[in-house]
Amino acid sequence: MTEIAITRTATPKQPPADETLTFGTVFTDHMFMMEYHEGKGWHDPRIVPYAPFTMDPATCVLHYGQAIFDGCKAFRGKDGQIRLFRLKDHAARLNRSGHYLCIPEIDQTMVEESIRALVEVDQHWVPKLAGTSLYIRPTVIATEAFLGVHPSHSYLYYVILGPVGAYYKEGMNPVRILASDTHVRAVKGGLGAAKTAGNYAASLFGAEEAHKAGYTQVLWLDGVEHKYLDEVGTMNIMVKIGDEVITPPLNGAILAGVTRDSVLTLLRSWGLRTSERQVSIDEVLAAAKAGNLEMWGTGTAAVISPVGELGYKGERYVIGDGKTGALTQKLYDTIVGIQYGTEPDPHGWTRLLGNRIGG
Repeated sequence: MTEIAITRTATPKQPPADETLTFGTVFTDHMFMMEYHEGKGWHDPRIVPYAPFTMDPATCVLHYGQAIFDGCKAFRGKDGQIRLFRLKDHAARLNRSGHYLCIPEIDQTMVEESIRALVEVDQHWVPKLAGTSLYIRPTVIATEAFLGVHPSHSYLYYVILGPVGAYYKEGMNPVRILASDTHVRAVKGGLGAAKTAGNYAASLFGAEEAHKAGYTQVLWLDGVEHKYLDEVGTMNIMVKIGDEVITPPLNGAILAGVTRDSVLTLLRSWGLRTSERQVSIDEVLAAAKAGNLEMWGTGTAAVISPVGELGYKGERYVIGDGKTGALTQKLYDTIVGIQYGTEPDPHGWTRLLGNRIGG
């Protein structure tokens, strides 16, 4: 594998105190960069001091949105070890997203090694406080300068890092979400299954309306019938109705969440009944009215986020007395325990930082 050149910063910053961390506002001293040019492929992998980019005003990503990204985390356990959670799966998903946007595939081993090497360089930025972590953002953008709608002939792959606290201000406390019957995020056959900038741009208007109404996030319904659950703006969604845990199927309109897969794997290993099937908003509301509903979101940023209130067509439905459900809490405790090394890792999801990829 190609060696990664490392240029260390001459002006290192002091990481902030763990207690002050929010999400996505502080970044470490270094970043990884690598370019693609047609006929040359991906080349020049390097770690350099964190700094702004210089871009031509005609750079096509600014006009046509050819951009993908992913997000994963590194955790410092009580034993002092730093663990990367499901790195291989996040690297694979980055390439799957790139396929949807005609972005050339990056060798998966290089994706994994770029992240491992960068975290190793900035490992003193990984916070120690429980509930904190180092967020990792691998990104690919189209860099050719032109005006015209066609795939770029050049790209930049880069990775940045930032120490983070809880994604939602509520932390592990239940959030309120609004099911939208007026806005659409994605449809089957579109880009809903890709982690691309455009999907998040498409979610902003509906999310702002939800915030103004006092909700944390939007629960998107399917884009055709506006009837079936798809996903929340930043999370996959799961519901427990009776003894069945249900999550929408990967039909091309929603993201294949890594945490979603972790939860399904755990539930099945515990012998619980799980279904990846369409679930209508009416079925969910009926269960809420009957007091037979537990609901949570899954995602890298928040891990597990309990839902305590669901809004729909001007009505508000309290779920589980607005408290975190027992299964939701068990899932959170188990996944976080694996991430920090306090729970067994039977599925081999974590990688200790010292383990070089392929080494």
